Amino acid sequence: MAVKDIKAFADKARTDAALGEQLKACQKIRELLNLGKEAGFDFIEDELYPPNEVQFTEDQLSERMVKAFFRV
Repeated sequence: MAVKDIKAFADKARTDAALGEQLKACQKIRELLNLGKEAGFDFIEDELYPPNEVQFTEDQLSERMVKAFFRV
């Protein structure tokens, strides 16, 4: 299931400082998807949104991505 890949990607970004910085720099969903793919994780955009729970924390994402995922 791809939601597991999203969670694994988010977890890896928490422990890998370089990946975490790259994730935080993403301003567009496409950039985030490409970064995930480059890191070896396979998921699609639809799986990032409800009804699936957000797998990232707000501090992992750029302000723009926080607004997209958390609707703040």
